[in-house]
Amino acid sequence: MPNASVAIVILAAGRASRMGEGGRHKLLAEFDGVPLVRRSALTALGSYAACVIVVTGHRRSEIEAALDGLALTFVDNPDYASGMATSLITGFSSRGADSAKGILVMLADMPGISSEHLDALISAFRNADGRAVVRAVSRGKPGNPVILPRSLNQAVLRLEGDVGARDIIAKSSLPVRDVDVGDAALLDVDTPDEVLAAGGIMKK
Repeated sequence: MPNASVAIVILAAGRASRMGEGGRHKLLAEFDGVPLVRRSALTALGSYAACVIVVTGHRRSEIEAALDGLALTFVDNPDYASGMATSLITGFSSRGADSAKGILVMLADMPGISSEHLDALISAFRNADGRAVVRAVSRGKPGNPVILPRSLNQAVLRLEGDVGARDIIAKSSLPVRDVDVGDAALLDVDTPDEVLAAGGIMKK
């Protein structure tokens, strides 16, 4: 299965509760003049992925406006407030994801991830015939993104609460292929200070 198809699911539904009061949203912070969520989507679209799905929720209309004109599939998660599990389930259940051999779960708030990083993950997944978990690491420390084979879909659909793929990986019997992408695997921006430190500008 050298061309095992991979769909990217970008998680962009969260409340960004650690951004503080004032209504500013980290995914609308600008990096090089581009909202972070759009930058993440362009990175995904620039990869080998078969399709790119964006899960929206909190401030959905603003997120979708920031992504206007891109060849994306939007799926809304009305239960986003109950945690990441519902966003994963929403993404994995969507059209496009349901026919892919693997789902690359991408957090929308990781400015260091490049299309080349995503392609390295997808290549590792294809080299494993689509039968291994592939995750980005930095000097051996697990990070994101992660590719989950289709065989783990049922496990994803049973997730509850504010948990991500890490629990599933720990409990699965599948081999895990680590791909070192450097510091980018661990760099996410959860606070205004982290946005600024990563080179972003808070907008709204």
